[in-house]
Amino acid sequence: MDINKIKADALVVGGGIAGMQSALDLADQGYQVVLVEKDPSIGGKMIQLSKVFPTLDCCSCITTPKMSAVANHANIQTLTYCEVQSIDNADGHFVAQILKKPRYVDEDDCTGCRQCEYVCPIDVPSVFDLNMTARRAIRVPFSTAVPQLAVLDIENCILCGKCARACPADAVDFTQTAYEIELEVDAIVLATGFETTPIDAKKEYGAGNLHNVIDGLMMERLLAPTGPYARVLRPGDGKEPESIAYVQCAGSRDETLGVEYCSRVCCMYAIKQAMLIAGALPMADITLYYMDIRAFGKGYDQFYQNAQAMGIEFVKGKVAKITEDENQNPVVRVELIDEGQVVERTHDMIVLSVGMVPQYNPGSVYSVGVGEYGFIKSPAPNISSTETNRSGIFATGAATAPMDIVDSIASASAAASGAAAHLEAVQGGN
Repeated sequence: MDINKIKADALVVGGGIAGMQSALDLADQGYQVVLVEKDPSIGGKMIQLSKVFPTLDCCSCITTPKMSAVANHANIQTLTYCEVQSIDNADGHFVAQILKKPRYVDEDDCTGCRQCEYVCPIDVPSVFDLNMTARRAIRVPFSTAVPQLAVLDIENCILCGKCARACPADAVDFTQTAYEIELEVDAIVLATGFETTPIDAKKEYGAGNLHNVIDGLMMERLLAPTGPYARVLRPGDGKEPESIAYVQCAGSRDETLGVEYCSRVCCMYAIKQAMLIAGALPMADITLYYMDIRAFGKGYDQFYQNAQAMGIEFVKGKVAKITEDENQNPVVRVELIDEGQVVERTHDMIVLSVGMVPQYNPGSVYSVGVGEYGFIKSPAPNISSTETNRSGIFATGAATAPMDIVDSIASASAAASGAAAHLEAVQGGN
C-alpha cells in the first residue's frame, strides 16, 4: 500500500460544524491545518437539517458558506472519505496514520458534472435522506457537497461501465485502491460528533416497525428545502398527515436504553419542527407529549411560548406504548400527568424525539479518557471543557457532551484557542 507523508501544525478530526469552526479559527491564525472527514463531504449533521432554533434561519444557508470557506482556505487541507487509524508519538509530535478510502473516481480530474450519475442504472437507498429516497450507485453525495466530487458505491455497482463511458473527464477508475497517509502534527482537535439513538431501540414504541412513526432527523429531512419530497408526507402511504404528535424523551432519560441523561436539544428541535409543520400544514393538529420542557438558552423560552400561541398542543404526560390501527395510524397510550388518567389517542403520524449519543469511542485510537456514557471526558471540565487527559489533544462539540449548534460553535472556538496555545508553547513561537 502506498503511503503519502504530510506535515502540518494541527489535525482536526471531523468535518461537522464544530470541526469546521475549529479548523477555520486555527487557519485564520496562520497555522497549517489538516481536516479529516470520514464521509465523502464535509458538513456533518447540520447540512441535513432544515432550520435552526430559535431564529429559524436556514441551516444550509449557514453551513454551505462555512463548508466553502474551509475548502478554499489557503491554510486548510481537507481529506474527505478518510479515517484515522492510529495516533503515535514521535519526537514530541503526533504521527497519524490515515486511511484514504477509494472513491473509484480521480479527484484531480472529476468536475462534479454528474454525467456518471445520470446514466447509472442502479438505485440504492440514500443515506443522506435517511433511506427515504434513492440515489445512484455513483453520485455526488448531495447538491451542496464539498468537495463536489462523485463517489462510487462499489458494493452495489454492477460494473456495466456506463459511468466511465459517460464521464467527459475520464475520471472513473474501477481499479482504485485504498492507501495510507502519514500525517505529522503538533496538536489534534477531536470533533467526531454524535449519532441519534436508534428508532428501533425501544420495543414499546414499535421497535422501528410502525409505518408512520419516524424520528426527529427524518422529519428534518422532510422539512428541509433539499428534502426528499419538498413537503411533509406520511412514509407509510404518502398522504399529508392531518394529526402529528411528538413523543419527547424517546431516546433520552431512559435507563432501559442506557441513556439516562437529557440530550438537551430534543425539546427545542421538536418545538421548532412543530412550528415549521404548522406553517407547511396549517390545518394539521400538532401535539407534543412531554415530561419536562427544557428551554435553557437565550430566547428559547420565548420560542416555546410562541409555539403555544400558535395553537400547538403541549400535553404533560409519559407515553407508555405506541401501536397502530388497521389503517396504519399510530395509537399512543399515554398517562396524562395533570389529569391522573391513562388514555389512548390516534394520530396520522408520530415523531420520536430521539437523543444524542457519541459517534464512536475514541479511546482506542487517541488514548483519551471517556466518561460513563462514552463522551470524551475533560479532567477539569470547569476550567477547560475542551482539554483531554492527553496533552496536545483537544475535544469539541457533541463529542464531549450533548449540545446544540450554538454551543458547538462556541466549544469549537475554545478548542481551537487551546490548540493554538499548545502550538505556541511547543513550537516556541516559530
